[in-house]
Amino acid sequence: MAIYGTAILAGCLLTGLLIGRLLGMAMGIEANVGGVGIAMLLLILISGKLRQSGKLPQATASGVLFWSSIYIPVVIAMAASQNVRAAISGGPLAIVAGTLGVIFSFAMVPTINRLGKSNDDDAWLTKHPDTSDQ
Repeated sequence: MAIYGTAILAGCLLTGLLIGRLLGMAMGIEANVGGVGIAMLLLILISGKLRQSGKLPQATASGVLFWSSIYIPVVIAMAASQNVRAAISGGPLAIVAGTLGVIFSFAMVPTINRLGKSNDDDAWLTKHPDTSDQ
């Protein structure tokens, strides 16, 4: 059922927020440190494991796919709402860390794309070469 996908997402989000809060407490700041990102990673890992083991029915996978499609814009909106001015006034370390994070993220896009590419994609492109530039 699609509701199971929502339950998986909710569980991942709550776990990620808890871990992020604990990381913030460990670092001595009153903030959630990477909780949403941790939740996204948990969602990817858990749904991948369930899919590999065949324990993720199509309806549940559709629920996970739907919510993960909505999840990314939510994460971007949350990241945009962070207090950038406070981070910049915190010193050059925040700017350097942010810049390195962005560069690393952009560098990882081709790698993740190659990891997610299946042999079926290549076979389909071989059969339909006129659509490879779309």
